[in-house]
Amino acid sequence: MQIKELSQATGVDVETIRYYEKQGLLPEPARRDNGYRDYAAAHLERLSFIRHCRALDMPLADVSRLLGFVDKPEAHFGDVDRLVDEQLARVRARLKSMRALEKQLLQLRARCSGTHEGHCGILDELVSAAQGEACACHGDG
Repeated sequence: MQIKELSQATGVDVETIRYYEKQGLLPEPARRDNGYRDYAAAHLERLSFIRHCRALDMPLADVSRLLGFVDKPEAHFGDVDRLVDEQLARVRARLKSMRALEKQLLQLRARCSGTHEGHCGILDELVSAAQGEACACHGDG
């Protein structure tokens, strides 16, 4: 299949496929007589694996390591577990950060009466913060 067909089959942008090739995540395909790339089922499977890992928000370095385990599966299961545990820790840290962000936005939202008669409490807070003053959303005010 051509790169456009591979892109459509996996939902991965053509430029991203080329990038993965340059990074060594996806092996270069054979070339047809006309110079077009000719992708095989193995490319489709590997790209689908990469896409799934990226959907789990795994960094490309970790995806590369996982692909190495797929290519040479000899007793790397502990390493795979460790890699997933590290990703889980990153996700948990981001969740904690997102909960703090939600709290800040709720505090900012509480500054608005909803009527906006003459001024907006949200804008007042944001302008104050931009001027280096304390703001409600960061608990400094």
